[in-house]
Formats: sequence, C-alpha cells, structure tokens
Amino acid sequence: MRKEVFDWLNAAEDDLQTAQTLFSQEIHYACAFYCQQSAEKALKAVYILKQRKSTPVHNLVAIARELGVPEEILSACRKLNPHYIQTRYPDAANAIPKDAYDEEIAEELLENAREVFEWSEKQSSP
Repeated sequence: MRKEVFDWLNAAEDDLQTAQTLFSQEIHYACAFYCQQSAEKALKAVYILKQRKSTPVHNLVAIARELGVPEEILSACRKLNPHYIQTRYPDAANAIPKDAYDEEIAEELLENAREVFEWSEKQSSP
C-alpha cells in the first residue's frame, strides 16, 4: 500500500476513534463532524489508490459516485455529507450545532462512518 493511502486511512481511523470518544462524552455535534471527516478521509484514501491523485472535493457523495461505491456506502455518504457544514456553523442548520444533535443522530452517523471506513479499508487491502 502506498504511504499516502496508508496515511489517509490512519487519519480516517483516528477521526473515527475521536468520534466514538466524543459520542461517549455526549458531545454529539462534534461526534457528527468527526464521523463526516472519517468518511471523507477514508474515501480519499481509496480515491488516491485508484486515481493515483488526490482530490480537493469535500462532497462525500461526489467522491463516492466517482469511485462507484455500492449503494449502501453511497447511502451512508448521503447521510454524512451535510455534517461537514452543519456541525460548524450556527446558521447552517438554523440552530446552534450542539442543540441540533442528539444521541440517536450521533449513533446513526457513527454507524455510517464505520461502514464507509470498513469498505474503504477493504478496498485498500492487497
């Protein structure tokens, strides 16, 4: 595995672990952000592996479509995609981010991020 791909996957795994820690501390909006970040970095690892270049795109759906991911991964990306913005800006979700997220939302996003990470990890294995 190319070092760059390995680095992106490691960063994705670190973000997934951070999301889990934030979830356990009931900081749900930040958990959601790190779930999105984990998925983005995991997909970018696969993108770099397959396309031999990086992409500046943050849109998980666009990256996933370009990679031709299975429908369940694309669905997970659709659910995670908005949280790149909504978790960071009070006017993006018409609420302060910490008030816009709860345990149920964060738990679903964690599962989505795990699915994307695990799929990406399998794609990157020799």
